[in-house]
Amino acid sequence: MTDSQTAEIQKHIRCAPGDVARSVLLPGDPARAHRIGEQLEDARLVAENREYVVITGKTNGVAVSVCSTGIGGSSAAIALEELSNVGAEVFIRVGSAGGRRADIPIGSLVVVTAAYRGDGVSDEYLPLGFPAVADLDVNNALIRAAKELGISAFSGIGTTRSAFYARHPELNETLRRAGVVAAEMEAATLFIVGTLRGAKVGCVVATDSNIYLDAQPSLAEKEALYMQGEALTIRTALRAAQLLEGRS
Repeated sequence: MTDSQTAEIQKHIRCAPGDVARSVLLPGDPARAHRIGEQLEDARLVAENREYVVITGKTNGVAVSVCSTGIGGSSAAIALEELSNVGAEVFIRVGSAGGRRADIPIGSLVVVTAAYRGDGVSDEYLPLGFPAVADLDVNNALIRAAKELGISAFSGIGTTRSAFYARHPELNETLRRAGVVAAEMEAATLFIVGTLRGAKVGCVVATDSNIYLDAQPSLAEKEALYMQGEALTIRTALRAAQLLEGRS
């Protein structure tokens, strides 16, 4: 590798121009990145560093990459920034979230159309009065993909938080009354950074919990239900990537 090629490699994701496709799926969990990679054609592991696992392949002939982001907005922002630097333009977060309505069962697929900015990272980019909103084309592709695949999907505004174990009952109640559908830790950050980078960003998640359910399943039951939902989010995201590249 030449010195110029080395200089182009991004500090954290360890990728250079040509390593990633125009469209990138962004799971948080590195293990989920590998599970997505198993469904790609001609998949190759491009890089693996810290929380970032990068795989490039094809879905129905359409080039697509996968990059895990770890937990939280800080590492997600780094991933989107560096992926944009090497040529990525379309991003779909493929994540997990807690349901925030009593009618959303665990394991449900949710398309997050916008997000309350409680992430603590996006305000480093834009003031809090600026909305964190998904790209309309990506959002519509996700909803269309779910419909084509016969997958029941919820959609709506989510809430992005910065501290997993912190509890804010009053805020939760306010957001519940406002109709938020899910709580997670990356969407608002990705929407804001994507807006500034001129990237198209969307988000689809599977619910792994729901604090508003009357009967709470065991952890094992929740994990089993989530894995079923994760499979649906991956199928939906891959189909959306195809649609965004004009593949019927």
